[in-house]
Amino acid sequence: MFNNHKHLIDISEYSDSELMTILTTAKAFSSVNERAIKKVPTLKGKTIVNMFNEPSTRTRSSFELAEKRLSADTLNFGGSSTSTVKGESLIDTVMTLDAYKIDCIVVRDKHAGAPYIVSQASPAVVIDAGDGKHGHPTQALLDLYSIWERKQDFNGLKVGIVGDIAHSRVCGSLIPALKIMGAEVTVVAPGTLIPAAPEVLGADLVSYCLDDVLPELDVVYMLRIQRERLEGAPFPSLREYHELFGLTKKREKLMKPDAIICHPGPINRGVEFDSYMADHPERSVILDQVYAGICVRMAALYLLLGGADNGLAA
Repeated sequence: MFNNHKHLIDISEYSDSELMTILTTAKAFSSVNERAIKKVPTLKGKTIVNMFNEPSTRTRSSFELAEKRLSADTLNFGGSSTSTVKGESLIDTVMTLDAYKIDCIVVRDKHAGAPYIVSQASPAVVIDAGDGKHGHPTQALLDLYSIWERKQDFNGLKVGIVGDIAHSRVCGSLIPALKIMGAEVTVVAPGTLIPAAPEVLGADLVSYCLDDVLPELDVVYMLRIQRERLEGAPFPSLREYHELFGLTKKREKLMKPDAIICHPGPINRGVEFDSYMADHPERSVILDQVYAGICVRMAALYLLLGGADNGLAA
């Protein structure tokens, strides 16, 4: 089914029909996650290494659950015990892992391009679980899934991505994915959080004022202010950022009645949102995104690793 794709590194290499195949497959796997016994034998006998050279809680736990529910054998590798911390090169580490005859490597790394390097050094399937400021394709897929569940169609859908555009690996995958599916994308941020050449992002519009664009948006995607990645002081204070770019109860009056709110997590209450909007029962799909992460990662692993035809069998 995915003969043209061995890896999931650059989402822009996928067509709209291929992305929709992942979403519909994820929808099928959603039923597995609703069962009392949340496990299928789809990838039984396959070995997957989770190489997380950068800390991650949500992405790592989501991949681990997806792999276990597909009955794959998993090896978690990374953190302070990683060989690269001890001086071994990334390629040498990959060659060592390949000696175990593994089938897939899920790579998370603070350096942009690390998953591609791994794919060139290994015969295994490689999935990018976030690399530097470059990309995060499975995050983009779970975002697409959550939007699709609510909106059913991407054509002409107006999506605003708000926040730390310059430092966001999420943008690197989400913007091209949305464009492939036919959505219109606006990025919104203070000038200090927009890249010097914003046209490379591929968005349709760049705005420096949330209030100007909010009435037009069907989806408001709030990015986390990543204080650990910020260089210098791109805005005077978090309080001022919240005042100008935060999604608040007062600002909700500007939104379309059926507009929804997304966020990659974890959220900073009082910065990207006030609690009213973060927990909004009709608009917020943030917890839906967390659940969608398991389903789309099951789908991606299944499609790339050639899972058994009876993939949904109990």
